Amino acid sequence: MNFDWNDIPILLALSRHGSMSAAGRALGVDPSTMSRRLVAAEAALQTRLFIRDNSGYKATDAGEAFLGHAERILGDVQSMLLETRDEASAISGCVRITAVDFLFSHWLVQHMPHLARTYPALQLQLIPANRSLSFTRREADFALRLARPAEDAALVMRKVADIGFAVYAATSFSRVPVELWPQQAWLGYGEELDDTPEMAWVRRFAPNAGFALRASSVTTLIHACQSGLGMALLPCILGDREGLVRLSGPVVVREIWLLSHRDAGRIGRFQAVSDWLREVFDQDATQLSGEHLDARVLGPVEISRG
Repeated sequence: MNFDWNDIPILLALSRHGSMSAAGRALGVDPSTMSRRLVAAEAALQTRLFIRDNSGYKATDAGEAFLGHAERILGDVQSMLLETRDEASAISGCVRITAVDFLFSHWLVQHMPHLARTYPALQLQLIPANRSLSFTRREADFALRLARPAEDAALVMRKVADIGFAVYAATSFSRVPVELWPQQAWLGYGEELDDTPEMAWVRRFAPNAGFALRASSVTTLIHACQSGLGMALLPCILGDREGLVRLSGPVVVREIWLLSHRDAGRIGRFQAVSDWLREVFDQDATQLSGEHLDARVLGPVEISRG
């Protein structure tokens, strides 16, 4: 087998982008060269790695198996090179963090000036996304998730906080008796979030309530809540800071998990960001959980572990 290992990034890029031109632009390689390298790789492996249809290049079953191994190999090589370079110990360069957007826009950004003053050569890239990103391809270096992830030997995972959700509304709702809350207008999350513990709680508490508004953006729900459009179940770290009236204690509690590549701790900038994240989560633990305010608790609290 005369497989050229330099073709691994080319094949991974083709899988990621789906076209020769897009993959070539990402790598700075001419599409004709991309095509020749694909032909050579398939000839060396004596199997078809991709098929082409109207939507672009798709990996075959054999291609998927190959790409899975190739991604791990490339990641290990990249980690090896990083660890042997002098800059691996320097606290500088780019660190990518992915999380649901409200953790960035309504909370984490306020802690970033201290990090910037401490490490001025460090650059954070924030990626608001719920979808999984590849740590091996360095699409993300850290991920914050609102559920315990599946076990993965390539990742380090630890719980960093609990985040509480409570009932909030504009001042006009503060005089409404609790027993009438289920008949009030409610604000809900978008349909793609129907399976979340937050939506499950609202449906149990107010099964016959109509939603005055549903939105995927927590910021939109906050503004709608401020305008008096309805009641909403919101993260306490947001609702307590946005001029709303909190009407309950935390009724849903979710776990926040921090994920990183197993090799991240060996690299200076990743270790610095990991330490900073641990510090800010510890500092704001009660604000995140919503336990710093006394309020009525409506029935049993939903503790979400999954």
